[in-house]
Amino acid sequence: MQSLLELYKIGHGPSSSHTMGPSKLAKIFKDKYPKADEIKVILYGSLALTGKGHFTDKAISDVLNPVKHQIIFDVKTKVDHPNTVDFIAYKNNTEIGKFTGISIGGGSVVIKGQKIKQVKECYKFNYFVPTWEYCKKNKIDLYQYVMKCEGKGFEKYLKEIWNAMQASVKEGLSQKGVLPGVFQIERRANKMYHNNDKKAKRMFNGNDALKHLYAYAFAANETNASGGVVVTAPTCGACGVIPAVFSYAKHDLGYKDSEILKAIAVAGLIGNFFKRNASVAGAEGGCQAEVGTACAMAAAGFAYLSGYGIDVIQHAAKIGIAHFLGLTCDPVLGFVKIPCIERNAVAANRAIEAAQIAALNQDEADVFTLDDVIETANRTGKDLLPEYRETSIGGLAGIWSQKQKNKK
Repeated sequence: MQSLLELYKIGHGPSSSHTMGPSKLAKIFKDKYPKADEIKVILYGSLALTGKGHFTDKAISDVLNPVKHQIIFDVKTKVDHPNTVDFIAYKNNTEIGKFTGISIGGGSVVIKGQKIKQVKECYKFNYFVPTWEYCKKNKIDLYQYVMKCEGKGFEKYLKEIWNAMQASVKEGLSQKGVLPGVFQIERRANKMYHNNDKKAKRMFNGNDALKHLYAYAFAANETNASGGVVVTAPTCGACGVIPAVFSYAKHDLGYKDSEILKAIAVAGLIGNFFKRNASVAGAEGGCQAEVGTACAMAAAGFAYLSGYGIDVIQHAAKIGIAHFLGLTCDPVLGFVKIPCIERNAVAANRAIEAAQIAALNQDEADVFTLDDVIETANRTGKDLLPEYRETSIGGLAGIWSQKQKNKK
């Protein structure tokens, strides 16, 4: 299993699979054919259907400029992977090269028939159960296991990731006005954080901490939706869950940064199992692959932060994903705003609840392992109809489109 360097990445939103991945492929192609005077780009599947809302074309153009290029959205051709893109290079109107790239989620990419230099495989096991057995046998916790596999210098990287997460929250909380895009959605994080409505206070029983949790999630996701810098955790679309939970832990519960770094590492390990054995791409596994995975990660990390061992951590992660199984990915018009932003806030709260329930239910019979639930997520994601996997054809996106047609 690969290093967490491939899971936690710092980059511009709004989508790791639709902006970070395609822009990475564009750079690889541009560098491969530096003499090209024109490049044609053909987007397929989810990239074609939601590329405008996800700013896929802009992300690619930013890389290919000043080379003349054309971007085509092919919504009819069937492809094996929903995030497929063709690049074709020309010189004096003659084709000089091409390749087919796939954005597999979380900013990671592959190229058909070619090898891309990847981050090394540094983990001893690809599944949770053998990891659990190894840690038990060697009397180490999951954080110690991560550090043993990642090696020297990884703590510095964790600090960079945590700093970037905090910056995405701080940026979102500081902004007012509307988010870019046709919907002109008002930024809500700042207003939510400072909300002193008497009814709301009664609803929260005077507990501002939970209100802050929601605001942190909104803040990170509003930063993402505006194309700001976020951390894939495991994706841009789910970038608000982990920052929200750990900002809440720091500012409202009093945990130290040094403690949170360890929890982020544990959360990352859980996310790595999902990335390896299921999917973290909404176009491949629905929103359960993104927000569902993020919830499981945050639940595991919060359980570790709270002082619990590997059994409770596993149970928390299972609860975190189990109740997101089958969640559709249905961004309206392809924008990572509706219902994505609110969904991150819901998942942040559910992650904490999952850890709390796991802590109160430590004697739960081991009917299913985390590996079992991840495999369930894998199968469920594949069984979802294509329109519910980041195509903006079904779900809330489909209802919205139908309403617009009915108005005409």
